[in-house]
Amino acid sequence: MVRGGISIRQTARHFGFAHSTVLSWMRKAQNLRLNNRIIPTESSRPYAHPRELEENIVLRICALRKQYNRGAVFIHYMLQKENIHTSLSSVKRTLSRHGLTRFSKWKKWHIYPPRPKAENPGVLVEIDTIHHREPKRRMYVYTMLDVYSRWAFALPVLKIGCGESLRFVKKGQYLAPFGFQMIQSDHGSEFSKYFSKHVGLNHRHSRVRTPNDNAHLERFNRTLQEECLRRIPESLNSWNIHIPEYLSWYNFKRPHMGLDMKSPMDIIRESK
Repeated sequence: MVRGGISIRQTARHFGFAHSTVLSWMRKAQNLRLNNRIIPTESSRPYAHPRELEENIVLRICALRKQYNRGAVFIHYMLQKENIHTSLSSVKRTLSRHGLTRFSKWKKWHIYPPRPKAENPGVLVEIDTIHHREPKRRMYVYTMLDVYSRWAFALPVLKIGCGESLRFVKKGQYLAPFGFQMIQSDHGSEFSKYFSKHVGLNHRHSRVRTPNDNAHLERFNRTLQEECLRRIPESLNSWNIHIPEYLSWYNFKRPHMGLDMKSPMDIIRESK
């Protein structure tokens, strides 16, 4: 009995707690001040782990990080050379706990809204860039694909950036026989926060380590390279002539196995 009330066991049964829990609270309450109505709780986190790293290994990981300013894979390799055997995940976890990771507080993280189900043309339009040749002689091709109809558009350029990306989307919207509702891209610098702010459409970045998010466009990129780019001269003038001709055939006449041997324009006409 407590101060003329019901017993501890009855109290525990009434509120749905274990008898030992209520008893523990009562013992703590006896040491509190009279005006203190909150019983402090203690963390259930264990004080130690049977497989935790030894202190000298933790100190060595931190020392190697400060000495070489390299990542966890390099530090793990150096530990193996010193006959210090630990897992790579333990090295990463140690660096994170001691604030020695390279995550920038200035980095603008992308937001991933839900991926819409492409039930009509324009609901989800994927965009990407093809990088052709080595850096000093590199050319690029912006590519675009409507997931529902597989309608495609491509534009060759000599440089890429947010400005070029905005012009590409604007031209694609002008040529497309349907309106765009959401644009999806990868995390390239040409599709950064500036692009998201000025594109005038819902912009979604594909999720990291989720290759299926942009799978339809990646397959089109491969088709464009195999059926067009590899068969024509490698110059911007040649690309400007032959890519539109290929796209006209691709959109109006090319049978697509994924569309039951129909063309993208056949699917668009059926959707109206």
